[in-house]
This record gives sequence, structure tokens and C-alpha cells, in this order.
Amino acid sequence: RVSRSLRDIAYKALLVRDKLIKDNNKEPNISQIAKELNLPREEVVFALDAIQDPVSLFEPIYHDGGDAIYVMDQISDSKNTDENWLENISIKEAMKKLNDREKLILTLRFFNGRTQMEVADEIGISQAQVSRLEKT
Repeated sequence: RVSRSLRDIAYKALLVRDKLIKDNNKEPNISQIAKELNLPREEVVFALDAIQDPVSLFEPIYHDGGDAIYVMDQISDSKNTDENWLENISIKEAMKKLNDREKLILTLRFFNGRTQMEVADEIGISQAQVSRLEKT
């Protein structure tokens, strides 16, 4: 159930959208609508998203008399593609060739999302050294 305040924000956003289209003869972006409402962009996006009707995964999006194509057919699983499988094997093989320190640096940087400075502080080296080790 969508809260009253979210519905109100969405309703106002739709009114502002219509007004901006009328005034400027073009579709406004979310930032323009949020500015007009004096609200954070994220709040407007959240409110507009909340009032959208849900779509069934079994909703047909194309049917030409043969087999229908459903919404779920268009959603891909990016974790289990052949490309990712091959990429994972390549990464594991490459990591085997690194020493423990290099493995730690790459793991912290690219799997844990740390910055070069954060890795440098944790390991006790300079940011420039982390950068150099990444490149080799």
C-alpha cells in the first residue's frame, strides 16, 4: 500500500510535469520536476515509482500468432551467462599466479570496492604503490 504522502508527491509531480511540458513544449527531466517541487530528486523518483502498477512476469509483450514473448523472457540473469563463466575462470587462473599481497590488493580494490587510498592505508603502503601494483 502506497502512503498518502507519497501519492501526494507523485500527484504534484505529474501536475508539474504537465505544466512544464505546456510551458517549454518538451518533456521535463526528473531534476527539473524536483526543482519545481523543491524536493530531492530521489524523493520524486521514489514517489513516481510507487504509484506505477506492477507488471506480471507472465505479461505478454509480443505475440504474432505463434509463441508469445513474456516480460520474464526479456529479463536476463547476468550472473550465469557463458561470458561470466569464462570470465570467472580467467580471473581465478590469473589470481593463482599472483603473490598473497597482490591478491589482497586486487581483492580489496575490485571485489570489495575499496579505493586505492583505503587499500594503501590498510596494507601500509602508499597510494602510488597500489596504483603501480594494479598496473603490473
